[in-house]
Amino acid sequence: MLKILRYIKPKEWIQAGISLLFIVVQVWLDLKLPDYISQITTLVQSPGSDIKEIWITGGYMLLCALGSLVAAIIVGFFAARIGSAFSRQLRSLLFHKVESFSMEEINRFSTSSLITRSTNDVTNIYVLVIMSLQLLVKAPIMAVWAVVKISGKGLEWPLATGIAVVILAVMVCCIMVLVIPKFKKMQTLTDDLTRITRENLTGLRVVRAYNAEEYQQEKFEGTNKVLTDTNLYTSRLMSIMMPIMNLISNGLGLAIYWIGAYLIQAAEVDAKLPLFSNMVVFSQYAMQVIMAFMMLVMLFIIFPRASVSAKRINEVLDTESAIVDGKVLNGKPGVRGEVTFKNVSFKYPGAAEYVLQNVSFTVKQGETIAFIGSTGSGKSTLINLLPRFFDATEGEVLLDGVNVKDYSMEALYNKLGYVPQKAVMFKGTVSSNVAYGENGGPGYSADEIKQAVQIAQGGDFVEQMEGTYDALFAQGGTNVSGGQKQRLAIARAVCRKPEVYIFDDSFSALDFKTDRVLRSVLKQETAGVTSMIVAQRIGTIMDADQILVLDEGKVVGHGTHQQLLKDCKVYQEIAMSQLSEKELVS
Repeated sequence: MLKILRYIKPKEWIQAGISLLFIVVQVWLDLKLPDYISQITTLVQSPGSDIKEIWITGGYMLLCALGSLVAAIIVGFFAARIGSAFSRQLRSLLFHKVESFSMEEINRFSTSSLITRSTNDVTNIYVLVIMSLQLLVKAPIMAVWAVVKISGKGLEWPLATGIAVVILAVMVCCIMVLVIPKFKKMQTLTDDLTRITRENLTGLRVVRAYNAEEYQQEKFEGTNKVLTDTNLYTSRLMSIMMPIMNLISNGLGLAIYWIGAYLIQAAEVDAKLPLFSNMVVFSQYAMQVIMAFMMLVMLFIIFPRASVSAKRINEVLDTESAIVDGKVLNGKPGVRGEVTFKNVSFKYPGAAEYVLQNVSFTVKQGETIAFIGSTGSGKSTLINLLPRFFDATEGEVLLDGVNVKDYSMEALYNKLGYVPQKAVMFKGTVSSNVAYGENGGPGYSADEIKQAVQIAQGGDFVEQMEGTYDALFAQGGTNVSGGQKQRLAIARAVCRKPEVYIFDDSFSALDFKTDRVLRSVLKQETAGVTSMIVAQRIGTIMDADQILVLDEGKVVGHGTHQQLLKDCKVYQEIAMSQLSEKELVS
């Protein structure tokens, strides 16, 4: 838990120091009240006392109470500021850290867990910080100060107070031993609930198409019930604390007065009034000691869950990305848009089998290389090595004559125009989605955005939308079709004016006519730019300068369309399943 406090900024530590001063003032004022009660008790019991003195002493009590209230409000103000600033800092750090993760780290934690850690876990830390500043600091100061005040007032009363404190401490320890494992389980269950909810929302069409609403409901209710039962278990155990603390508190008050009555009865006449006054004062101080421990118990209720949350947040923040940023900004002089794979092999972290084995090829500037093969042959994995979504296990991936591992990530990505298998649209306008990224925004003119959309064959449907290029997209682009999203994703890459295009099966949602026209326009408008295409349809890649045929991660064919029809059996089988004899001959 202490480890996470290193992310608190110096400004917040200064505010915490100021809060500490006001906490000391508040405790001092609270502990002055019993002294005034003692004075009033003595005045009331003493014959001939002036009522004016009682009113003056009562006025001082009122001022102490108001001063304590003001100090408490100031401490609460600073606690809220520190807690809010700290939670904001944690959320920013988590977001930045997750952005730097490779797919290996993302898969290790899971998306749902990362969401929960950035929201629910940070909230738990926020609550603990606020409560700690107001209670964790105040309680020990109050307890120690009150013990000092009651020392020297006899043995019987401090002994009764000590017994009450020991009983309270034993009870708290027993309950903590039972609930801490459950708090850890609750965070994991919250991850699972987030995952199931996210799956259900993103896959809603599939759920409905397969009449799986009841199945999803049962899965959700199962996890929800386990989480609820665990929450109830911890809540019931925690609910025992307050009644027991009240019982101990009331019992201690009763014990103090019972002991006091015994001592007063046995005392001399002159000693009865001082003993009675001491009893009243001691009862107040003893309640302050118990109150201090009750504050700590409130923290014990919050601390276990926050401790688990802190551990989960630290796990993310302390994780080093497998992708290490390089320092090179440019390729070799005179080399542009050239991609080379040298004896590249790859296997996923923790896997025993290689997904790719000994892949080698070179594609020059302005050339197009295509990758084809059966599902699971490693096509997408292969091109994902160029933007370093994963790093090659063996061999080298070169861009412009430089190993991609040596580039700074920013410089590497600025050379690439990446179009993923699943087109991703962000909430905003058509223009903001096309002019996306570091080079986007004011960097692109309206004409450049429009030209990119026209090249991607998206002009017709965009200009029919309400607002045209300022038309709004829903989150995920759910208000447009899959083919429209793919064309705008291609427009985004075109607008970037990269050295190398990466099309990861990016034409699959397009009809054959649009596919053909789009590739023809792309070839004309982006001459001199290298293209790497993953495709399932041979019609998409027939005109490529090179075609790489993959089968179970190995290169089984490399050449042009006509060469592969003659020499590669796997390519022949794919071609015969998709093209007619006339198309094959032509």
